[in-house]
Amino acid sequence: MIPYGRQQITEDDIQAVVDVLRSDFLTQGSVVPRFEQAVAEKVGAGHGVATNSATSALHIACLALDLGPGDWLWTSPITFVASANCGLYCGAQADFVDIDPHTYNMSPDALAEKLAVAEREGRLPKVVVPVHFAGQSCDMATIHALSERYGFRIIEDASHAIGGRYKGEPVGCGRYSDITVFSFHPVKIITTGEGGMAVTNDPELAERMTRLRSHGITRDPEQMTHAPDGPWYYQQIELGFNYRITEMQAALGLSQLERLDAYVARRNELAERYDRLLADLPFITPWQHPDSYSGRHLYVIRLQLDEIDRSHRAVFESLREQGIGVNLHYIPVHTQPWYRQMGFRPGDYPEAEHYYAEAIILPLFPLMTEAQQDQVVTALKGALGR
Repeated sequence: MIPYGRQQITEDDIQAVVDVLRSDFLTQGSVVPRFEQAVAEKVGAGHGVATNSATSALHIACLALDLGPGDWLWTSPITFVASANCGLYCGAQADFVDIDPHTYNMSPDALAEKLAVAEREGRLPKVVVPVHFAGQSCDMATIHALSERYGFRIIEDASHAIGGRYKGEPVGCGRYSDITVFSFHPVKIITTGEGGMAVTNDPELAERMTRLRSHGITRDPEQMTHAPDGPWYYQQIELGFNYRITEMQAALGLSQLERLDAYVARRNELAERYDRLLADLPFITPWQHPDSYSGRHLYVIRLQLDEIDRSHRAVFESLREQGIGVNLHYIPVHTQPWYRQMGFRPGDYPEAEHYYAEAIILPLFPLMTEAQQDQVVTALKGALGR
């Protein structure tokens, strides 16, 4: 089976983790801060706050922006459920903005239309979470301009996009948002096993997220309600969580970060080769905006079902039967049972649902060989009966 994604673990990665295992600290040592600084510097942000998952990072990002009961968070329906759930964790309500049919990212036009209606109805969002689907940045300049007009805060869900660029700057630099979140899950561009990070240029947001990931506790006397009783003293000044990442994970992330540019370059090479190999087949291949250099986390094809005599499911199952580990990202969040009980229904976001009816994710990872890629294309032809 050729998987849709696969991590690469080198001897240097293994040694980095072993070095931590032989050290005095397995958690809350010096490696996590080094990893945070290295990622922040790589993406051009002022501060990094590492967590045990990107979901945790999204949660504390929302809390740091004071999202809570009575507030709204808007995101894309084509994303993992965490992009919406993070608002629910805070007691807020979640809503969605339909996708652009070319990029599969949040549509700026749909966002502008929905904001105009929400302003009239008095239910503007407090936080908008654009998702850089498959590694390509959303149209952040337009979304940021809308935030200035309507007063919402922005968290970029860049779980797919570390190493990518938008308008010549790294995704995560913070020019168009308050906070950016990355994922280091094994199928993502670099990995810490499980893990995530929030980056920001606002030192107060960074300080609060750092506190929230560790039970809401501080050892800083300036943040305490009264002078410390002694050098052992700490105070819980708000309700936080245990979202800390370990030293071993951070060591793996530091080692992987050295290969980030090479990984993204290889993903782009393979994606461009797919574009050429699939050019004469009845698929829509990924469109790349000229303002964006994608991290290319996923390679999505859309079946032109009116040109083939096979169903979406039949093509998918045929590929799996031929040893091609295709996948489908994502089931539109608003169609999930948990969200349907909130009142969402099929038909609410037609572009997202149309995408879901046609999309298949093909294998793409840095260690993929051209022979494996040829095998995928041969299997696609077989799935079409060609």
